[in-house]
Amino acid sequence: MSAQVKPGRGKVARLKWYQRGSLPYEHATPTLFIAKYVLLILLLILAVGPFVWQLSTSFKGAAEDIYQFPPNLIPIEPTMANYAEVARRVPILDYGLHSVLVAVATVVSNTIFATLAGYAIACMQFRFKKIIIGIFLSTLLLPGEVTLTSQYLTVKGLGFDNSLVGVWLPGAIGAMNVLLMAVSCRMIPKDTLDAATIDGANTWQRIRYVVWPNVRGMVSVVALFSFIGAWDDFLWPLVVLNDPAKYTLTVGMQYLQSNFGSNPRVVAAGTVIALIPIIIIFSTMQRFFFRGVEEGALKG
Repeated sequence: MSAQVKPGRGKVARLKWYQRGSLPYEHATPTLFIAKYVLLILLLILAVGPFVWQLSTSFKGAAEDIYQFPPNLIPIEPTMANYAEVARRVPILDYGLHSVLVAVATVVSNTIFATLAGYAIACMQFRFKKIIIGIFLSTLLLPGEVTLTSQYLTVKGLGFDNSLVGVWLPGAIGAMNVLLMAVSCRMIPKDTLDAATIDGANTWQRIRYVVWPNVRGMVSVVALFSFIGAWDDFLWPLVVLNDPAKYTLTVGMQYLQSNFGSNPRVVAAGTVIALIPIIIIFSTMQRFFFRGVEEGALKG
């Protein structure tokens, strides 16, 4: 009997140190492994570097040079004076409350309406269904600035201009969120929905007991995207609001930037303050977010 040739232990040991956590690749080499991590580190620097620089700048005093190269990311004499200056000039609590109200309303409306609309598109049959899906897809091709005028005229005609309701209304349901929920609902086995119908479940009961448990992961993705989009939105609140007392936090910070133009340290402190809620929300919901993304990928 011919003996089967097996790779030597030395070769296996050399492969394991850069194949850990993944399936073995026949053509993997240490060079590819090093190139992969160099690329990841480069992307990390490009993505996180500006935020780290802003955070460092916000704690630097007036005597430190913030434009030196390479940058000094550790302040020599850290100070909270820049944050105190922002709190003195900007009503952070009021603007922050406005942003929270708009963001929470956007999350609630998107999770509810996008789920219902996604179920209707994916699991129900009705006339002009393909036309409606085409309209949804076509809205994704247009930048938000194209519909800015029509949105403003609509909100003004409804009497919601210069109000937080007017800020929330155009983002109450997003076309992308509807399509994401439609894709998630389409992955539910049709036999399961048919069985629920045979058992006497109506539409609301099918959504409550069959659809919702299967799409909760994607709902968390929609909720997180909706919150970040509503919190970071700057152009639309600036257009629809003309009373500075009703500004959201991002608009309020940018509105007062001209006063801080000679002191970029204070601008950096305001930027960090505006980013804190997003960091908290994402850090607490990231496990639900990635779980939703993985569920969608596995179902697809």
